[in-house]
Amino acid sequence: MIKTEITEMFGVKYPIICGAMMWLCKPPLCAAISNAGAIGDITADKPFMVSVTILPSVRITAEHYKMYLRVCAEEQVAGVEISGAPIDKACGMEYIEMLKKAGVKMFHKVGSVRHAIHAERVGYDGIYAAGIEEGGHPLNDDVSTMVLTPRIVEELNLPVVTVGGISNGRTMAAAMMLGAQGVMMATRFMATRECNVHDNIKNKLISSQENDTTLICKSIGLQARALKNKNVSAVLDVEAKGGGLEAIIPLITGARIAEAWETGDVDMAPMMVGQSVGLIHNTITCKEVVEGMMKEAEEQIAVVSGKF
Repeated sequence: MIKTEITEMFGVKYPIICGAMMWLCKPPLCAAISNAGAIGDITADKPFMVSVTILPSVRITAEHYKMYLRVCAEEQVAGVEISGAPIDKACGMEYIEMLKKAGVKMFHKVGSVRHAIHAERVGYDGIYAAGIEEGGHPLNDDVSTMVLTPRIVEELNLPVVTVGGISNGRTMAAAMMLGAQGVMMATRFMATRECNVHDNIKNKLISSQENDTTLICKSIGLQARALKNKNVSAVLDVEAKGGGLEAIIPLITGARIAEAWETGDVDMAPMMVGQSVGLIHNTITCKEVVEGMMKEAEEQIAVVSGKF
């Protein structure tokens, strides 16, 4: 059994965390992940985390973000994953102090050492080292997981969780060798039976390779990695012609993404998945994902250890 600072901090069996997935981190999926011994996102019977992404939005205000954090403190959730702007800059230091007083562990997802250092300085409890391979919004520093994880590990005294390129036991073992105390993944959990997304989407993930993703929205400062499709091509075309935020927003709205997940239209919205999609070959239960990953990771670590 692999025991790390993450398993000890949250009292869980496995150092595997579910990443944020717009509209998909619903109770059944998150409960299945937590009940399998990992850490789900939003709600479950066992320890879980809540993800708050603080990025420019057409409908969510600063007061919304403060409300989300206040509710997390009031409900004493196990932890929060913060992406985008850090809590102290977006909401104020009083919200960090409020979460600490409530016993809520704070993790900031970063793509650079400088942002990790800031998070440690203001009081975060851990770091998600998010490499350029990740789906969603990787930092435009474009540093890979292979470099980012050990760089943050050597600079900080906080537990580091590797994000980006993780989807099986081999990649998990690699992250541990780099100094990570755990891994976070989202794309792999999309292709599970408990994930409430249309089978067309799951089948698209299974048939896709690592080179089937691309970066969009770089020109407007919202770099994102998504699966190549007609929608993504349209976004890139707008960017190539010098179109700004107003021209791009209608193509990437949350409502559009929610409709795609439900209808199974693989071309109508950006599907934010990582390059790890190339390592996903089937749709199985969350329990099978988690237990299979741990078994393979332990085997790989044993193989490497036996060579020295």
